[in-house]
Amino acid sequence: MTTTAPSTPSVQLLEVSPEYAGQRIDNFLLARLKGVPKTLIYRILRKGEVRVNKGRIKPEYKLQAGDIVRVPPVRVPERDEPVPLAQGLLQRLEASIIFEDKALIVINKPAGIAVHGGSGLTYGVIEAFRQLRPDAKELELVHRLDRDTSGLLMIAKKRSMLRHLHAALRGDGVDKRYMALVRGNWATSIKQVRASLGKSNLRSGERMVEVDEEEGKESVTVFKVLRRFGDFATMIEAKPITGRTHQIRVHTLHAGHCIAGDTKYGDEGFSKEIRDLGGKRLFLHAYMLTVPLPDGGELKLQAPVDEMWAKTVERLSAPI
Repeated sequence: MTTTAPSTPSVQLLEVSPEYAGQRIDNFLLARLKGVPKTLIYRILRKGEVRVNKGRIKPEYKLQAGDIVRVPPVRVPERDEPVPLAQGLLQRLEASIIFEDKALIVINKPAGIAVHGGSGLTYGVIEAFRQLRPDAKELELVHRLDRDTSGLLMIAKKRSMLRHLHAALRGDGVDKRYMALVRGNWATSIKQVRASLGKSNLRSGERMVEVDEEEGKESVTVFKVLRRFGDFATMIEAKPITGRTHQIRVHTLHAGHCIAGDTKYGDEGFSKEIRDLGGKRLFLHAYMLTVPLPDGGELKLQAPVDEMWAKTVERLSAPI
């Protein structure tokens, strides 16, 4: 695909390369006109201002290789210009900061917000903080949390801090603890799960993690019971010794106790019962963090659960 897109709004001509053949014109434009409101894209399609091979088309038109798409003048952010994010999101993330100094930010990430853009998302936590802290030119994520997992997330403001924390994460200097609400009565005897994890692709193209003792990577999680809710559910603490993708979610499943609200590895019946109590989220929260600091000190932080989590647990523990 070749484009002609000067910085001032003017007509763009987009040539469709073979890999985009079969894609709908509306989806094609949504992916290429980053930062342009979706409503504007559909308006120019409806009004016939978008032409393919000089002819008018409908939003459901499927592109063919070699098509020439004419896009009318629309304001597109420059390549290095950030897509403006909603003030509400920026304020929410600013309010989520638990610790900040000249080299490090630690936030209590809300559930449902990705840590970075990609896979159809134009933004995440790191893109938001680059707008919130424009003077911090070296801002980088130290580690990741799944989009639906909440809790403590570190963002380095300096490369020296990033290198220091990456080294600590590779060793055993960082202590991360999670809380999870799981199905059933977790046996006190299950203090550790050691099960190698590997990735596989489902037919839908969705990436899943599975226990694979032959080709998977060694993975260890230490568990402790925090609270029981009869035979129905257990609140556990999970301490990942290794840092594999979806490790806690797959290890709890492997132990026979999936996490509430887990759409990938969970049990829909159990998750529905938790949703009926108001718990419309994944019940996995990074609540405690201990990290060594470059000066030899130590940073210990805890992050409270959100109101939805707290109220659901309150209802769960109420007598029937």
